[in-house]
Amino acid sequence: MLELVSAALNMFFRKLRVASEGIRQYPGNATKICKQIVADCWNGTYFQGSAGHFSQFWLRDFAMSAPALAKLGYKKEIKKTLEWALKIYSKNNKITTTIFPGEKPVDVWSYSTESLPYLLRTLRLFAPNLIIKHKTFLSKQIKYYYDFVLNKKTGLVRKDYNFSAMKDAVRRESSCYDNVMLALLAEELKEIKNLPNPFKKYNFKKIIEDNFWTGEYFLDDLSSQKYIASDANVVPFWTGLFSSKKMLKSAIKSIQKSKLDRPFPIKYTSKQIKSKERFIANLFTSNYEGNTIWMQIGPMFIALIKKINKKQARDYINQYKYLIEKHKNYLELFNPNGTVYQTPFYYADEGMIWAAMFLDVMK
Repeated sequence: MLELVSAALNMFFRKLRVASEGIRQYPGNATKICKQIVADCWNGTYFQGSAGHFSQFWLRDFAMSAPALAKLGYKKEIKKTLEWALKIYSKNNKITTTIFPGEKPVDVWSYSTESLPYLLRTLRLFAPNLIIKHKTFLSKQIKYYYDFVLNKKTGLVRKDYNFSAMKDAVRRESSCYDNVMLALLAEELKEIKNLPNPFKKYNFKKIIEDNFWTGEYFLDDLSSQKYIASDANVVPFWTGLFSSKKMLKSAIKSIQKSKLDRPFPIKYTSKQIKSKERFIANLFTSNYEGNTIWMQIGPMFIALIKKINKKQARDYINQYKYLIEKHKNYLELFNPNGTVYQTPFYYADEGMIWAAMFLDVMK
């Protein structure tokens, strides 16, 4: 709890600094700016979530960016980050969303469906030897995930617990994203032969399609509310779990019809859904993960667009290049009208590690 309070204060004090001094501005074009940001996110020990106030280790952001980081020549740094993180995780007997200063692993805000699958995927791709080294620890974490996350009867993520995920400031009931993470874990364990796989009997792809696919798009979660959510319609394809071009085109069409790609990619939803916001988040950062525009999922969305419409992908890329060169930075998020997100307590973070993903999608 103290770590979260300290982080919140750091965010507020940065808001005050930005108000008087502005954000850091990097020289050069979009490519040069992003490369400098990525370099600044490496602190010699691990990759930070950003060069701004999210300077902790964020497993999700690191894992999502790792393939792009590797292409940029950071394979040694990726492995060092994994070695450092696993040492802390195993020492504390848990895998968390975040590692705070002082090597303190903490879940923000709760146990996450994504931490274990993202960790295993990154280990398999870039440091498979560490899987052998930490086999006992990882095996225990797999069992815990199986016992705690999965509804054994339905094959879905349980609905009665509010797991942390990509939209960690929002409460959802067995979200599509959570279920994709469950499926991703099962897929990774098929590839990693020396770890137990208690998920073998489930066909998670079919379960997700049966419960979330409407015929046009994926539902956000299993509540009664029906709306288009970008993460629910990007991540199933971005992870490779779903590969149907017909489904992808339909999901993209639904996203664009809801104008989630305007004025640039990509909003989580077309409107703010206050009933789903966590109380604390709504109090200090209202609409933080509502119909705001996120520069994390944007490159993931553009990568999918490139598969079906290269010209449109280039248009989106040019929009991002304009923003990066305008602000001389890679910012965290924007308001629905395209202005930088801020509240009396918060200003959008800067120097995001996601710049690596954008560099990759620019190619």
